[in-house]
Amino acid sequence: MMTDQEITQALTFPKPTTVWKAEPLLGSIYGEEEVEAAVAAIREAMDIHKGFGFSAPPIPDFEQAFADYCGCRYAVAINSAGPGLDMVMRWLKLQPGDEVIVPSVNYPAAALAVYGAGGQVVWGEIDPRTFQLDPADVAAKITPRTRAIFPVHMNGLSAPMDELIEIGQRHPHPVHGPIPVIGDAARACGGGYKGTRIGKKGLATVFSFHTMKNMTTLGEGGMVTTDNEELATYCRSVRMYGGGVDAWGTSNVMTKVQAAVGLVQLRKLDSFIGARRRLAKARTAMLAGVPEIITPHEPADCEHSYYLYTCLVPEAWAGARRDRLMQMLQDDFAIGSVIANRPVYLGRKMLAEHTKGQRCPISEAVTERLFCVSLHPAMSNELNRYIAAAMIRCVERLRQA
Repeated sequence: MMTDQEITQALTFPKPTTVWKAEPLLGSIYGEEEVEAAVAAIREAMDIHKGFGFSAPPIPDFEQAFADYCGCRYAVAINSAGPGLDMVMRWLKLQPGDEVIVPSVNYPAAALAVYGAGGQVVWGEIDPRTFQLDPADVAAKITPRTRAIFPVHMNGLSAPMDELIEIGQRHPHPVHGPIPVIGDAARACGGGYKGTRIGKKGLATVFSFHTMKNMTTLGEGGMVTTDNEELATYCRSVRMYGGGVDAWGTSNVMTKVQAAVGLVQLRKLDSFIGARRRLAKARTAMLAGVPEIITPHEPADCEHSYYLYTCLVPEAWAGARRDRLMQMLQDDFAIGSVIANRPVYLGRKMLAEHTKGQRCPISEAVTERLFCVSLHPAMSNELNRYIAAAMIRCVERLRQA
């Protein structure tokens, strides 16, 4: 908890000349090692007998290193997380009426992957404290048509995978058996769950290496992890037109230059996550005693990667007052924040029509209180204190408004 004197002192830090975005456009840290790795890969490709290759080294090396990092048998490198989500959904061979339970508080990608593969999206409620898919709601929405449970490791924290896997096993599909759990870890690379890395639990996990994420391969890229050999073989084939498994595919390959940089980023990933966790815990301590800001929750069995620092305001401050707090942070202190995310069906007409009649009132209410404030592994301790002090001062002003 900060004293008034500490707040005043923290706010002597120079106001940023550019607003610190809630999701900075480079989520990791790049150094000369990444530049050297990229240049070395390009120089090797200048040999006309090598070129950039098809799944050429170091792509297999990056895949193996990432599989080892997550504790999985297989990792398949791709050009973006979106195609990875599509691949896994297509592997299920969804039929009309097949249902996939997806958290409503989400980026559209997971739901679009279900829709694109021909399945029926069933919106799931979130736990109001962790923002993860709520197992109790999943259990209530399971039907004989449920083909998969599709949690998102939201904002850097693991979904409750063991509980969801147990539900899938307890309610097997009448034809396909235990319902698989597939994780979207686009925002959670490097996080932990019950002594494992995010990416180990479930049938498959899909990661993003987009420019904003915890690690990035030159701005785009992704990975699918799994212990299922058949699924890994399928993904390897359909990322390059699907000839090896006689399935529809297109070109979703990662380049060797991206993989070379990915190997460097992967070696640094734990340090990135360590910095995020240190800053988040320090900020949470500084905000203690401010009842209007409910700081992020980390269950005892998880290691939050803090891709986003996700807060709540009280119910009485939901909506307009929350929005004013966010605007004040930006206008008065140059600190960005974002609502990540509202229920998908409120913002995507196509998905709203696809799921007509479905609503998640708990999720809708929670996301009127939710806001995420800028955090980055390169952030200085002084800037972190400035942000906490700015949040407190904005709250104090709103108390009297």
